[in-house]
Amino acid sequence: MDSAVTTPSTSTVPTQPVRLCGGLRMRGTLARGAPGQPLVSVITASFNARKHIADCIQSVQLQDYRNIEHIIIDGGSIDGTVDVLRSFDKIIALWRSEPDKGIYDAWNKGLVEARGEWICFIGADDELLPGAISAYMRLAAEYPEAEYLSSRIRYVHSSGYVNPAHGKPWSWPRFSRSMCVAHPGSMHRRSLYERLGEYDISYRTAADYELLLRAGAALRAAFMPAVTATMRGGGASDRAIALKEAYRARVITGQRNRLLARVELWKELVKFRLLPLRRAVAVWMEP
Repeated sequence: MDSAVTTPSTSTVPTQPVRLCGGLRMRGTLARGAPGQPLVSVITASFNARKHIADCIQSVQLQDYRNIEHIIIDGGSIDGTVDVLRSFDKIIALWRSEPDKGIYDAWNKGLVEARGEWICFIGADDELLPGAISAYMRLAAEYPEAEYLSSRIRYVHSSGYVNPAHGKPWSWPRFSRSMCVAHPGSMHRRSLYERLGEYDISYRTAADYELLLRAGAALRAAFMPAVTATMRGGGASDRAIALKEAYRARVITGQRNRLLARVELWKELVKFRLLPLRRAVAVWMEP
C-alpha cells in the first residue's frame, strides 16, 4: 500500500515577519557628504506614530543644512504609520517596517544603515527646530576633536507642563550621577560607535545614557545653549523606570559606587514623586 503523503496544516507552518521598506535608497539615490559639509544621518524609531510622524519628517526636510539622510526604522506599525512613510517615499533616505525588540533595537538597525559622519536620533513624535543641524555642524567645526555634541530642547509634557530649555553641558563627574544632557537631536560622531559598540537592548529607557557612560571621563563633548528640538513627553511609570535603569547603568559600567548610586536613586525617586505638584503649580502660574 502506498504511503500517504501529508502536508502540514497552514496553522503550523512558521511564517516570516512582514518586512516593508522604501525611500530614496531603494531607487539608487545615496546621500553623500561634501568638503566642509559632512553627511548627517538622522535616525528615527517609530511604532504606531501616525499622529506625529509627518511633522517629524517635515522638521528634518526643512533643515537648511542639505547633506542629511533621514532613516526611519518602524516596529511594524498597524495604525497607518506605514502609509505616511510611503507618502514621503521621495523624501526619506530609507524607511523600513518590521517587528523589533524596542526603540534601542531600532536604533541599532538604523546605525547599520547610517552612512553619515555624524549621527543623531529624533523621536517619531519629536521635531528638530529650523537651523538645528547647521548650528550643530558649526559647533563641530569649532570643536574638531569633539565626538559628542549636545544642546537644549523644549520639553512638552502631556500634562501641559513645558520646560523651554531642558539640557545642560556634559561634564564629568556630574554625568556619572545623572543624565544631565538632552539626548534628542544630539550628535554622535561615527567613531564613537566604532569605539563603544551599539546600544544595549536590555534597557527600555536608559541605553542612550549607558552607552555614553561607557566612555566615562574620556568622552570629548561640546555644548551650545541653543534650543534645537521639541520633545513630547509623558508616562509617569516610564520616568520611574528610567531612574531605576539609570541607576543600573551607573553601577554596571563601574562609574558609580553601588551604595552611592542607590542613595542618589532614592533622592531622584522622592523628587519624582513631587514632580506632578511642581508641574501643576507651573501650569497654574502661567499667564
